[in-house]
Amino acid sequence: MRQLRDTRGLSLRELAKLTFYGKTYLHELETGAKAPTTAVAQRVDDALNAGGELVALGSIRATIGRREFVAAAGVAAALPHTLLSHGRQVGASAPGRLAERTARLRRLDNYLGGADTHHLYAAEVDSTSRLLQEGSYSEATGRQLLAILAEQTQLAGWAAFDAGQHVRADHMYRTSLAAARDAGDQALTGNAFAFLAYQQTVGGRAVDTATAACAAADNATPGVRALLHLRTAWAYAVAGDATAADRHLAHGTTCLTEHDDRPEPDWVYWVDHAEGEIMAGRCWTVLRRPVRAIPMLERAMARFDDTHARDKALYLSWLADAYLDANEVEQACATATTAVRLSGGVGSIRPGQRLAALLNRLEPYSTLPGVVELRALLTGAAGRPQLPD
Repeated sequence: MRQLRDTRGLSLRELAKLTFYGKTYLHELETGAKAPTTAVAQRVDDALNAGGELVALGSIRATIGRREFVAAAGVAAALPHTLLSHGRQVGASAPGRLAERTARLRRLDNYLGGADTHHLYAAEVDSTSRLLQEGSYSEATGRQLLAILAEQTQLAGWAAFDAGQHVRADHMYRTSLAAARDAGDQALTGNAFAFLAYQQTVGGRAVDTATAACAAADNATPGVRALLHLRTAWAYAVAGDATAADRHLAHGTTCLTEHDDRPEPDWVYWVDHAEGEIMAGRCWTVLRRPVRAIPMLERAMARFDDTHARDKALYLSWLADAYLDANEVEQACATATTAVRLSGGVGSIRPGQRLAALLNRLEPYSTLPGVVELRALLTGAAGRPQLPD
C-alpha cells in the first residue's frame, strides 16, 4: 500500500480524502498495526488503482501472520507466467507491467530480511523463466523480459545472501549475469558482477570481480556508476587497499553529483549521498581509520529511519566497531546495544554475525557493565526465534 501510494505521489492526507478513512487509520494499515476488512481493502485498492492486488493481499493479511503473509504474497498476486493464461502470445505491454511489479517487490527489502523474502523472489524468477520458455513474443519483448529476469535473480540472490544461503545466492547472481548479457543490458551486467563481488568479500577475493563491474557499465547512468564504484571501494577496503578504496569512493561521490537526461533504472532508487556516506564510513571502519569513519556514520545514522531495521542495525554495528577502534568502549557498547534491539525478529543472519564478532573484540573489557549488558542481550536474542509472526 505504501509503495503504491509513494509511486502515485500521494500523501496519507490525500489518500484519506480519496478513501474517506482517517489518516491515522490508514497509517496503521500501512505499518501493519491493523489488518483491513475486505471493504477497506477494496476502497484503498480502487483509490490507488491497484487492480485487485491489495484486495487479494488484504484477504490473506487479515487471517495469517507476517511470515506466512509474505510467503503467500506471490500466490495472491498474479505471477508473471499467468500472462500466458489466454494463449502463448506475450504482448508488448507485458514487460512494463512486470517491471512495475518487480519495483514494488524490490521495496520489501527495506523492511524485511532475506529469510522473509527469498521464497517470494525465487517464485518470481521461476515464473518469469516459465514465461520466457513457454511464451511467444517479439525479439524486443524477449530482450526486455530477459532484463526483468536479470533484475529478479539479483533480488533473489540478495535475499538468499541475506538469509545465509551463499551457494543459492551465487547461483542466482550467475544466472542474472547470463540473462543481463543476453538482454544486452550493460548496466545490469555490471550490477550482476557487483553482487557477485559483494558476496565474494566474505572470502576476500572480490577485487577482480568488482573491477569487472565498473568496466562492464562504464557508460551507464550516474546512479549506476555511483553504485558500482561504491561497491568496488568496499571490495578494495576489505582487501586492505586504502588507496584504491579512496579512489573509488571519490569516483562514486562524483557520479552522484552528475546530471544526465537518461532515466535511472529502478534498481538504483536507493543510491544517494547518504548511501555514499554510509559506504565510505564502512570502508574506513574496516580499514581501521575511525577518525574518518565515525563522523560519516554518525551523520548518516542520525537521519536513518528505524523502520529500515536490518540495515540500520548493520550500519550501527560498523559504527560500534569504529568507536572501539577509537578506544571509546562505552560508546561502542551503547551503539551495539541499539543495534541488537533494532535487529530483533529481522529475517537476516547478518546483524547477528556482525554483533557477535564485535562482542569477541570486546572480550578484553568483559567486566565492564556495557559489555555485560550487550552479552546478555545477544545471548537472549540467540535464544529467541529469529522470525516471530
